[in-house]
Amino acid sequence: MVIVTHSGKFHADDAWAVAVLDIVFPGSDIVRTRDAATIETADFAVDVGGIWDPAGGRFDHHQKGFDGARQSGVVYASAGLVWREYGPRCVAILAERHTGHKLSDDAAREMAYAIDADIVQYLDMSDTGAARNAPGSYGLSAVVSGFNPNWMDEQRIGYGEPTEAYRLTQFRRAMALMADVMVNAVKYRVGAQLALEQVRHSEPLEGGRVLFLKNGALPWTSVVRKEMPKVLFVISHNIGEGRYMIHTVPTSPDTFEARADLPASWAGLRDGDLAAVTGVADAGFCHNGRFIAAAKSFEGIREMARQALREVDGGSRASTECG
Repeated sequence: MVIVTHSGKFHADDAWAVAVLDIVFPGSDIVRTRDAATIETADFAVDVGGIWDPAGGRFDHHQKGFDGARQSGVVYASAGLVWREYGPRCVAILAERHTGHKLSDDAAREMAYAIDADIVQYLDMSDTGAARNAPGSYGLSAVVSGFNPNWMDEQRIGYGEPTEAYRLTQFRRAMALMADVMVNAVKYRVGAQLALEQVRHSEPLEGGRVLFLKNGALPWTSVVRKEMPKVLFVISHNIGEGRYMIHTVPTSPDTFEARADLPASWAGLRDGDLAAVTGVADAGFCHNGRFIAAAKSFEGIREMARQALREVDGGSRASTECG
């Protein structure tokens, strides 16, 4: 396979798009050019050539009259055009390669759609000038742009062909970065799917108001928030660090507000100071924000959970009495 994209300065949308095709069609030749004859004979033309024809391997969005857009209204650039066509296949390949898990076609399609919503559309928006994908200079599009040679590089290596050869090397580095982003996005989502049943079947404590996770690395917040309204605190075993943690349950994905906070008297305390307040000899710390605390033993962290629940119950009774 020959994948052609434009020469000159590259952007995040073409780096992502070519990286996707390189994963789906490994070993492809990648050519950066604006030569019409080379573009015409290529298997894929990305962000160049003036044609959008997925069946013909053409993924450009610069031509007059282009009107490709998502249902949300976000206009496609080359990242989105290629992802729309090959995203599910790319997700399935990465899932099996990096997690050993074979996704169904429907699962791969849903995951690709989620990655488009979280990542790809913002690359397109940045390329079309609709929006920047992050404030300041370190959104993903800006980071990829930084791989381009600047004037000092061009002065150092010379202009013309030497610069283009260096730019191709840098483009491949940008592709590798984008591939890592894809891998991480897929691994996270596959892990979240596989973790659901483990979280759902974890041990309830204290009348179901505390949930105990034997593996603290399990992603639990979404399922606990959506499916377990009674749970106020989650205890987890941090196997790598050899300690137990107690976490509050956030009320939404976008806030630090919790169903219940850890006791105010614990805030910011560590080791002996926290042990003195809690009576738990192996207490480790409590974050000043009162959303996480630690102890070395399960017995210690469970006692801290009981104390946190008593404080919640005491606060509730005080509010009722005042009312």
